Amino acid sequence: MTPFAEPIYVTSPLLPPLEAVMARLADVWASRWITNNGQQNVLLEAALRAYLGVPALSLFNNGTIALLAAVRALDLHGEVITTPFTFPATPHALAWNGITPVFVDVDPVRLTLNPRAVEKAITPQTTGILAVHVYGLPCDVDGLQQVARRHGLKVLYDGAHAFATTVNGAGIGTFGDMTMYSFHATKLFHTAEGGALACGEPALREQVDRLRNFGIIDPETVESVGLNGKMSEMQAALGLAVLDCLPPEIAARKALLALYRRLLGNLAGVTMLPDIPGIEISHQYCVIRIDEERFGCSRDDLHRELKKYNVICRKYFFPLCSDYACYSELPSADPANLPTARTAARQVLCLPLYGSLQPSAVEYICEIIGALHGCVA
Repeated sequence: MTPFAEPIYVTSPLLPPLEAVMARLADVWASRWITNNGQQNVLLEAALRAYLGVPALSLFNNGTIALLAAVRALDLHGEVITTPFTFPATPHALAWNGITPVFVDVDPVRLTLNPRAVEKAITPQTTGILAVHVYGLPCDVDGLQQVARRHGLKVLYDGAHAFATTVNGAGIGTFGDMTMYSFHATKLFHTAEGGALACGEPALREQVDRLRNFGIIDPETVESVGLNGKMSEMQAALGLAVLDCLPPEIAARKALLALYRRLLGNLAGVTMLPDIPGIEISHQYCVIRIDEERFGCSRDDLHRELKKYNVICRKYFFPLCSDYACYSELPSADPANLPTARTAARQVLCLPLYGSLQPSAVEYICEIIGALHGCVA
């Protein structure tokens, strides 16, 4: 078998027709309003509220700044329970706000926070839960909400992977107290860099809007310690053009995921994300788990061998956040407390998935994986 002539990366940004972007940029240039909540921001915010089915949405220049603002808006402090199986931005948003992240284990199927583990970790210092909808597969939102209600905790969701995810028809941004979306170029929907916060309370949304603009109320009044989280008009213009292209992108990703599932679904030692009734995932990633004993080689072996064929996969998420030097000394980072997350970190591999990926490329990737089955020394 021969390698691909050019690298096949794990993702590729959805790029709308350049003329569509230029037309919106022409409007920006004509207005001479390039930031500070101009017309493109107004249009994108309204379009995303409708698309995501959320009552209130605030746009940000990136998802991490949005998460920092959400932590401050919800007045989280002391300890906040979170997952080690995530991108570093999740616990960093807590640490930057002077909060101690408390890592707990994940559900063995969804790979999201396990509500039972969350409840066991609650102390008098716990003020909230920061949960992540991993790979666009939602958390057990009902289970987490029940725990939060029993203990009077806030629930903040990191929905960086969960654009367009729904649970029984409800947008993922309608659960918990607040949800962060990332609009980074690697995401299903993007504004090159960007993000948003969704919430259900008008007063909370007003507070978020002030926090993303330095805490300013009017030209002479600063109410709180804010930051600069505003999305530019250029970002918003790109986002509007990307949003127009989203339906065919999602349809293409669905078809490619179905192809992966058909070709890899019966391969011993390979498991794909579960199909859970009532849940529409975001189609953000194609995720497989490699059982070394049944597959015949480890996830790391497969990752290394695929690279030789110019198939550039990612080990999301390895290592665990709890293994980083900045968190590894925390009591909750003890590997003995996180067996399921540690197993997932050894097994998960994200395969290439994006709308412009050709089905023939997926077929060849699966053929390579099949040929490597049990054959890597």
